[in-house]
Formats: sequence, structure tokens, C-alpha cells
Amino acid sequence: MSLNQFASPWWLAFLLVVAALAAAYVVAQRRRQRNMLRFSNLELLEKVAPARPGRLRHLPTALVLVGLTLLTVALAGPTSDQKVPRNRATVMLVIDVSLSMKSTDVAPTRLAAAQEAAKQFADGLTPGINLGLVAFAGTASVLVSPTVNREETKAAIDHLTLAERTATGEAIFTSLQSIETLGAVLGGGDQVPPARIVLLSDGKQTVPDSPDDERGGYTAAREAKERGVPISTISFGTSYGTVDIGDERIAVPVDDPSLREIANLSGGSFFTASSLEELNKVYDTLEEQIGFEITRGDASRTWLVLGVLFTAAGLAAALVMRQRLP
Repeated sequence: MSLNQFASPWWLAFLLVVAALAAAYVVAQRRRQRNMLRFSNLELLEKVAPARPGRLRHLPTALVLVGLTLLTVALAGPTSDQKVPRNRATVMLVIDVSLSMKSTDVAPTRLAAAQEAAKQFADGLTPGINLGLVAFAGTASVLVSPTVNREETKAAIDHLTLAERTATGEAIFTSLQSIETLGAVLGGGDQVPPARIVLLSDGKQTVPDSPDDERGGYTAAREAKERGVPISTISFGTSYGTVDIGDERIAVPVDDPSLREIANLSGGSFFTASSLEELNKVYDTLEEQIGFEITRGDASRTWLVLGVLFTAAGLAAALVMRQRLP
């Protein structure tokens, strides 16, 4: 623990007083011993001197000195990193509902597993976070604007329906617009509440053709970076997924590279999941990252409690052993 971890480090100077008291006690004990040795009749001294408890006689003073040391540290105001729930953050949950999400490589289907995990994610977020929902296929739609009402979000998750194509960039731009709208409505603050986009998809963008197009996924990720909104992407599915469209069976492997690049360009994080269990673990990690922030807070209570206990124990031991305070 360094000095910059104390709110009032100058109180630590009182440790010199504690050290002086300890030194004075040692000197007093040695002087008492010398005075006893000067007594000429040792046999008489043993008869008149009260019995001493040996080295245990130092216990009360030792306990009090330790207590004073702990109380001094408490007065100096030690601090520590503490996990505090966020109250004003905004999270946009973005779910791919393209036809590839009906693949059964993740039981029962990719979409059904994504819906179940998404509802658990909504329940696990800290209550003060505004959670919104965007679904996207060939276009993107805000199904639920950011709100603390989790039931509304979960109801919308239950009613997700599949559609053709995948417009990842539109999903990101739509989410950014929803975040901006909420910020304008809330107002009243010099600092914009932190925001995060959590994007779950199983395939690469199909609309427009290139992710670097004006409305493409990479362009949207760069825009998110400029606005300070990181994107956490989740590649959900396996490399052997297939779907039946008409009479044709089409391979729909997950596309990790593009989702990883979107996360990197936005300053976010990239995850993979190939089962409901793995997806739940990813969402658990995101809940910790999004729902809490690490702040420096007061950590003096433990030192204060221990200091009081040691001091009280020292005084109690003195009364029991000596019938007087040290």
C-alpha cells in the first residue's frame, strides 16, 4: 500500500507516537527489572512481591499498541478499488434475425437459444441501466427504446421473427441513433452516460456488398468509435451450420473475422459461442463489464473495526490480569 492510496496520509505520522509509547514501555520494564535486582534480600522480595504472570504480563500493552496502530491507519483513510453498479449507462442489445439463425447446429435453433440467453442477460443487468433492443436482417428496427423496464424488452425478444439478408451496418447505425435520442431526452448533465452496443450475429453482412460501404458494418463501427460507443460482438453458431430454404440446403458457417473486425474498429470486445451454455457465459462476462464500474473508495472500516477490537481486548486483558489498566 503506497501513500497515494490514503485520503489523509499525514495521519500516518501518528505511528511515531505509537512507536515512542512502545519504546517507553520497554525502557520502563528494564528499569523496573534493574530496581528489583538492587533489592538486597531476594528471599524477602519473593515473599512480598506479588506473583507475576511471566511474559503474559506484556499482552495487554501489546494488544493496545496494535490497536492504536490499526486505528492510525484507519485515520489515514485507506482506499481500495470497489465495484459499483452503474446507474446511467445505456446498452443496445442487437440480435441478428436473418434466415441463417434458424440453423439447428445450436439446439433447438440458433435464434431460440439466442432468445433464451438474451432474456437472462436482460435480467442480469443492474437495475439502473437502460436496455434497448434492435433486431436486424435486411433492415434494422428498434423494437424497444432504451428503458429500465426489463419485462418490455423480454416480451419483444420472445416475438423476434426471421427475415432475409443481413444488414449489420444498418443495425449499428440504428443503435447509435437510439442511444443519441435517449441522451437528448435525458439531458441534464455535462457528461454523457456511457453506452455500449452488444451485437449477436452468426454470419457476415450481405447488405450492402462491402462492409466498408457508406452503410456497411466497418463504416458503422468507425462511427461508433468516434462517438465513444464500443461494440461487443458475439459470433454465435458453428462452422457446420446449415439451413433449408425451399428445396435447397445451404451452409451457414459463422463469420468470425468480420465480427472481430467490427469489435476492433469500435474499441470493443469480440466473443464466440457455439452453444447456449457458452452464450450464457459470454453474457455473464458482459454483465460484469457493463453493469459495474471500478471506483476508488473508502476502505477504512476494516482497519477501524480491528483497531477497536484489539484496543478493547488489551484493556480487558489488563483488567483481568492486573486489576488495572496498562
